[in-house]
Amino acid sequence: MKTGSIIAVLVLSAAMASAADTAAVKVDWSRIQTDCRTTPTLQVVVNPPLRRGTTIHDEAFTELRRLGADYVRYVPWLPYPKLAVAELEPPANGKTSWDFSLIDPMTEDFLEATKGHPVILNFSTIPQWMFHTPKPVTYPEDPDQATWTYTQGTELRDPTRKELGDYYARLVSWYVNGGFTDEYGKRHESGHHYLIDYWEVLNEVDFEHSMTPAQYTARYDAIVSAIRKVAPKMRFVGLALAAPSSNPEMFEYFLNPKHHKPGIPLDMISYHFYATPSSDETPEVQQFTFFDQADRFLATVRYVESIRKRLSPETKTTIDEIGSILPDDGQQGRPDYKFKPIPASYWNLSGALYAYLYGELASLGIDVAGESQLVGYPTQFPSVSMVDWTTGTGNARFRVLQLIKDNIGQGDKIVAASTGSSALYAKGFLHADGQKLLLLVNRRNRQISVKLPSPAARLDVVDQTTGGGPPATQTINGGAITLNGLAVAIVTLN
Repeated sequence: MKTGSIIAVLVLSAAMASAADTAAVKVDWSRIQTDCRTTPTLQVVVNPPLRRGTTIHDEAFTELRRLGADYVRYVPWLPYPKLAVAELEPPANGKTSWDFSLIDPMTEDFLEATKGHPVILNFSTIPQWMFHTPKPVTYPEDPDQATWTYTQGTELRDPTRKELGDYYARLVSWYVNGGFTDEYGKRHESGHHYLIDYWEVLNEVDFEHSMTPAQYTARYDAIVSAIRKVAPKMRFVGLALAAPSSNPEMFEYFLNPKHHKPGIPLDMISYHFYATPSSDETPEVQQFTFFDQADRFLATVRYVESIRKRLSPETKTTIDEIGSILPDDGQQGRPDYKFKPIPASYWNLSGALYAYLYGELASLGIDVAGESQLVGYPTQFPSVSMVDWTTGTGNARFRVLQLIKDNIGQGDKIVAASTGSSALYAKGFLHADGQKLLLLVNRRNRQISVKLPSPAARLDVVDQTTGGGPPATQTINGGAITLNGLAVAIVTLN
């Protein structure tokens, strides 16, 4: 290539980079898209660092309490059977193995930290002895030791599913009715009388026990029927799919009332999304991958919404696991797994991803958008954590949720906004009192200069300078701001 051509290319590249780092937000506040009904929230997955007496227990639950979110999802999950399953051995010879001694403390702490707010509970792990397997499935004696082989088998040993339903009815009774009577007529007293608003029926059923649409629907009906006998006001969440784009038949089958017993409610459905970069991607590449995958997920959401509206329009939707998982997390079950430090910018990238999806899901009318998850740590999906696993204080992912929750509310009017930039995302929110807000997301790890549609009064932002600290607030005098790389901001306009 000639020298003159090289110079021309460099000049053109510099001009394009300069243009990409500048954006002008345009909003027509008279063009309302819809009312905002999307609750920003998170999930809390049971794991050992959340047990009483750990170095992060108090601070992590304090962060949860301060946040004050509605519809927080609580999931005692399969890697820790002793922390998740209340009857680990089958009843036999007049004796049962019911034991809540390890399960209660964390559950009590969760319910106390979310008191006054509606919650979703999901004791997702079915006792393994309820399934046909070639040999009995063992579990670690140490409750803090993870196992990834507990959920085996596809066929229940009781084809009537009564055994399954009864287990969950007793579990619910333990927490809402002060106790239950076991399989041999013995009364177990808990003293608990908690208000539990929603019970989510199982988790990622397309993976766990590889359930077919018909299998899951029948098990959902059995569990719901049994729980309603002991908690008639309970509402329910179904599906919790891990890979919604791969399982359209699940939605078609489950959301069709004809496939359920008469009177079974379809209150809400749920499904999940994690951005998952390839193992050879650098952070510079991941910033593109995350948002490209998010856009493909949003196409799935639109498709699922078309099914829901056609078959069961009164059913609500919670996308209750939204996040990102780094490739190394997939190796954590290997004996030679070694944790690799996560770049600080990653937490901001993942927070920006959630903010972007929140804005788009709100525009689509999704009811709940739940970030995943409060605590992860090395050997247990560290890249999904919303707190520092050594201190329990929130990281940038947590602060983005806090920023959105504290500024955007139910009933706000959603207004479309344009930026003319692939780097900058914008969405307008109009409060009932006329106050105008902009949600801005810098989807690139570089500064961007932003021309606002009108003079602004205030900027609240989470970026790489605030890290895990509270969102920064500053007064603005004028119609332009600069956002740091991967920043999420709420701008209050005059």
